[in-house]
Amino acid sequence: MNPRSAIFVFAFLVILGVPFLLRPSAPSMSNAREGVPRLVIITPHVTQISTEFGQAFEQWHKAKYGSDVLVDWRGPLGTSEIIKLLQSQYTAAIRGGRIAPDGTCPPGTVDYDLAFGGGSFDHTRLRNGEGVSIVVKDGEKMIDKPIPMSIPAGFTKAQLDEWYGENKIGSGLLYEPEQYWLGTALSGFGIVYNRDLLKRLGLSEPDSFEALTDPKLQGMVALADPRQSGSIATTFDAILSNYGWEKGWRILREMCANARYFTNSSTKPPIDISHGEGAIGLAIDFYGRSQAQAIAKPGEDPATVRVGYVDPKGTASVDADPISLLRGGPNPEIAKRFMEFCLTVEGQSLWNFHRRTADAKDGLGPKQYELRRMPVRRIMYERYADRLIDKVDPFAIASSVKPAGWRSALGPMMGAFAIDNAEMQRLAWRRLNEARNDPAFSKNILAKMESAFYAWPETADAESKSIPFTEPTFKAVRDIWRKPGGQRRSEIAYTIFFREKYLEVIRLSDEARKLAGRN
Repeated sequence: MNPRSAIFVFAFLVILGVPFLLRPSAPSMSNAREGVPRLVIITPHVTQISTEFGQAFEQWHKAKYGSDVLVDWRGPLGTSEIIKLLQSQYTAAIRGGRIAPDGTCPPGTVDYDLAFGGGSFDHTRLRNGEGVSIVVKDGEKMIDKPIPMSIPAGFTKAQLDEWYGENKIGSGLLYEPEQYWLGTALSGFGIVYNRDLLKRLGLSEPDSFEALTDPKLQGMVALADPRQSGSIATTFDAILSNYGWEKGWRILREMCANARYFTNSSTKPPIDISHGEGAIGLAIDFYGRSQAQAIAKPGEDPATVRVGYVDPKGTASVDADPISLLRGGPNPEIAKRFMEFCLTVEGQSLWNFHRRTADAKDGLGPKQYELRRMPVRRIMYERYADRLIDKVDPFAIASSVKPAGWRSALGPMMGAFAIDNAEMQRLAWRRLNEARNDPAFSKNILAKMESAFYAWPETADAESKSIPFTEPTFKAVRDIWRKPGGQRRSEIAYTIFFREKYLEVIRLSDEARKLAGRN
């Protein structure tokens, strides 16, 4: 083999081996033993959660059932990645005849036993069999019948009542009524902020989402793209639902106008805010509190740490963080036991207790990592409130306002008025606020600038009729988006519309300056 060929072969082998080197680690598999049953869990959870729950479950299972089990973690992966992966496995199983038309299939049909973590929205997608269907005969027609990727867990009513009590958190559920998913923790969606930077800007610590619209925060708000981050989409959706159509959209537009950037990862804003690369942003509670803990000095009071996090009371979205039993997983019985463990006091204590000390008697709490998540069981707040790291009761702060059904508008509209027009929106916002703060500025021109900045585009249907973007007409607009190519065509038109409106704001500002004899 000549040297050039050898180099080529070596490079090919390196490229081939990279995916195996980068495969997510499985904490509990380092001590794998032949013949020991293996529980395979796919998860978006960080490794700290996998480590604590894997070790604790293995010990609990040995004590309760007298046998060993090994937890094999696959992740962390994004929830969208997890759903796509499961969709491909179930679709392949259907095409291979391993899943019957009624959904029955043997254990081991898919590689995973449980989907652990994510939001109720994504676990409902598993329950609905989104993207997974089998062709069946319905009378004279052949139709696509969805096959749920998850199955009911099958716990007794008495068990559910003991674990959950009333199946309610704010406007949401703690578990899916047919047990297609069960909440194991609660996720809050709120505000993360840098105390030092807010003080420097002359701003108080936030207690509502409206705080992110203050013009003093121009270029200082860290946000994620709702088209890429499900948690941030949930937060934006909660703002719309709680504040209503008019005020909700106004808050989102002004918040975006203050944005420093729009990232595709919801973990980035808390980190950047802790480093002073932003003053405030939106985050899932776990990311905000964990970042605050990461930079805290030993023994420092959370109220004085540079990074703070708050769930705005009454408007915060609090959602169940579920676990789903997957159809055709290898070990359904052990998988159900893991679900049970997650809802014991031992399992619940892992979420928000301090690390166990060497002389701990009751065995509650994590061994290595303080996870800073909110438990799902009410008993943890009633009986163990003094042991929780975060003194917050999610049942008291959760919004009782039901989602208004506008979530599907976030991607198309926010992409057009903010993310894909970011620089132009920021400039128009700066000019608008300069005009607002200038007593000598023409009131007539200012009114035109306000109208242009907050304007909404119309949407053309197949008959070339234009439908305004309003609360009463939203369903008609959404129907156009659902037609082949309808959303993409609309998004292009919206992006052009908003760009022209921002240019109009800037032009009007320049016109007023000339009239006033200013440069």
